Amino acid sequence: MAPSLRDITVLLLQARDEPKIIRGEQTCFVERCGIEEEQLRTVSVHREGISRAVLDDADALMIGGASTYNAYGDYPWMEALLDVCRAAAERGLPTFGSCWGHQILARAFGGTVAHDKGASELGGQRIYLTEAGRRDELTSTLPPEFTANTGHHDRVTALPPEAVEMAFSDSQRHQAFRMKGRPVYGTQFHSELSGDRERERLIAYRDYYRDEIGSEEAFAHILASLTNQSPADDLLRTFLERFVLLC
Repeated sequence: MAPSLRDITVLLLQARDEPKIIRGEQTCFVERCGIEEEQLRTVSVHREGISRAVLDDADALMIGGASTYNAYGDYPWMEALLDVCRAAAERGLPTFGSCWGHQILARAFGGTVAHDKGASELGGQRIYLTEAGRRDELTSTLPPEFTANTGHHDRVTALPPEAVEMAFSDSQRHQAFRMKGRPVYGTQFHSELSGDRERERLIAYRDYYRDEIGSEEAFAHILASLTNQSPADDLLRTFLERFVLLC
């Protein structure tokens, strides 16, 4: 019998503090991956500690967002997290980072991440594939231009030496990348969030983005720009199908 998504285990690394957001993020990854709740194994990197052993028995690794933690800080658990990312690549474990996870992967492999409020993106943004992105076995399943949901004021300022840029937006480069020859991907846009889910997230973190949001009218415009029908909606499921089931 051919392998099925019902047969795999996905490991999700989280850096969240609020119980509602923790659970909501888990639900988002379950929905976008097309798996059942019991197939998602989660580790709180800042609460539980982390080592390479967390990768054992996982068929894929995913890294989500963070509450108020950034990807450039030197937290007590950061080096262990970066080491786990590198270990996953050494094992050939399919790995996908979204938003903060995208930034963590960039740092793990030698890229740089910075706080840049001037390049913040909140709401639906137009994303463009690079030439490499149009040829890639995963991102080529997306149209050359599409809208995706975003929410960040930190960004990858330089990709790792062995990374290939897959997509960019009107305001910045490095919206998506892949480590050359490896099933390791990152997207700055939220591959795991529908518009409704991101609306909940932005409302929950409104104070965190207060400077970027500005007026009530501006916040309403951001929320209205979110999309529930993005070609990126199927990206995580396609990732699992291409790199777990077909390999």
